[in-house]
Amino acid sequence: MYFDELDLSDDILDALDAMHFETCTPIQEQAIPIVLEGHDLLGVAQTGTGKTAAYLLPTIDLLSHSQSAGKVRCVVMVPTHELAQQIDRQLQGFSYYLSISSIAIHGGNDGKEFARQQQAIKSGADILIATPGRLLAHMKMGYVDLSGVEHFILDEADRMLDMGFYDDIAQIASKLPKERQTLMFSATMPTKIQKLANTILQNPVEVKLAVSRPTEKIDQSAIVCYENQKTPLLRRLFKTTYCERVIVFVASKLKVKELTRDLKRTGWSVAEMHSDLEQAQRETVMNDFRSGRIDILITTDIVARGIDIDDITMVVNYDVPHEAEDYVHRIGRTARAGAGGKAVTMVSERDIRRFRYIEQFLGYEVRKEEVPADYGKTPSYDCKTSHGKKSDAPRDKKSQRPASKRRFYRRKKGNSATE
Repeated sequence: MYFDELDLSDDILDALDAMHFETCTPIQEQAIPIVLEGHDLLGVAQTGTGKTAAYLLPTIDLLSHSQSAGKVRCVVMVPTHELAQQIDRQLQGFSYYLSISSIAIHGGNDGKEFARQQQAIKSGADILIATPGRLLAHMKMGYVDLSGVEHFILDEADRMLDMGFYDDIAQIASKLPKERQTLMFSATMPTKIQKLANTILQNPVEVKLAVSRPTEKIDQSAIVCYENQKTPLLRRLFKTTYCERVIVFVASKLKVKELTRDLKRTGWSVAEMHSDLEQAQRETVMNDFRSGRIDILITTDIVARGIDIDDITMVVNYDVPHEAEDYVHRIGRTARAGAGGKAVTMVSERDIRRFRYIEQFLGYEVRKEEVPADYGKTPSYDCKTSHGKKSDAPRDKKSQRPASKRRFYRRKKGNSATE
């Protein structure tokens, strides 16, 4: 479907045309009409399907129909500082021809930035994009007026709950007008997400897209090895394949720190990313990685979703993720914007059962890399050898404006507005 087939204003269509967005993704095609009709929405779709545009486009369209000076009219809750900034940038593009103001509220900045956020909140930005903890910090100081909120949006709700924000979200929701539209988006639908949805949504329409399989442009493989062989094999991987624009996903903060130290000692251009870093440090690391000053980023799942970097050459799962969906999210950092990429997963003897489950989800067996004999004996890739422990099984889970284009780029094939 094309965007001009939806009931969006000419102002928004002009902005989409300037951004070269023409066709809707499935989540946009299904969600935008529902939001425009004023319904609450529960959307289940993985990262990269375009859900940011699915809620931003209809919301700014609805906001543009009226004015409410000095009031916050929409609150968008997100799990991380990086995602808040990314959504704010997208919002500025989508609302280029509209008088819609926005501000991103997040932690990890200095006193001047906090004061700027404070002033913007008092002035009443139309759309407030915030992490739960930082918004609550402002609310406790007594100057946040949420009485004019018409739209409440939760993006990556499952990730926010994984990070322990359930009570924060419930507290913020309790301060909002009961008469509002609430939209909730999540990549997965565990019990805790359903519980939250039952609490804050009113007769929602549900839109669920099945988690798509990874693109064929990702060359997937696995290295079956013992835990103490992982780091030597990782160094070999960098020497024989890619060593630039690489993300390595590790299970814990401690292992991130240890692996980063080890690789730095052997001369690799490496940086670490995890929740122990101050926000300013995290921002510096991401900027250095984007600019190419850092070749290899070692990280926990903090950047597995919602980070827009198009030219990652390889993703390495140093540890097998717990969920099949997380595997898809992780390796989806590569082969973006039409490019190819490589994804390698290091499977220890303890994780064979879990990786078998991921292969079942994918519907095919991932190619196994041959380990050179000088690295020693490796485990047999046999589900029965994975200790048979239940705990090893995966858990359930404003320039020159173009003429209005309501006829809108008919009808050559074009881009879609993905995240």
